[in-house]
Amino acid sequence: MSTRILVIIAALLLMVGVAAGAFGAHGLRAHVSADMLTVWQTAVLYQLIHALGLLALAALRPQLARGAATAGASFLLAGIVIFSGSLYVLVLTGTRAIGVITPVGGVCFLIGWLLVALAALRAPRAEAVNPDACTGARPHA
Repeated sequence: MSTRILVIIAALLLMVGVAAGAFGAHGLRAHVSADMLTVWQTAVLYQLIHALGLLALAALRPQLARGAATAGASFLLAGIVIFSGSLYVLVLTGTRAIGVITPVGGVCFLIGWLLVALAALRAPRAEAVNPDACTGARPHA
């Protein structure tokens, strides 16, 4: 997944998360119980947090080991779809059985963040900063 695609996906997930939050606050309140509204809010919160994480991952990508970073992004995306998606379906349909897959999404989040940490650990170390490069001084010959 390219950095450009990752930014597009993250931005769209953030947009949808804001819309879902507004829908929950204004459209669902009269139609679902307080407990189900809390479930909806949890889905929105996790979607927004992890979409921001994807955006941060895109920004940090040049400093990370590419393979682990890409795998981490994929797991975070899967976590959003499975965790938040299953909670949205649960609230909208009342089908409680869908809730059994929600923890799979949570595990995807955990694996995703672990892979991001590994991507940072495996990243090539930056070269030491040359102090003369910072001051503009010329090296002595």
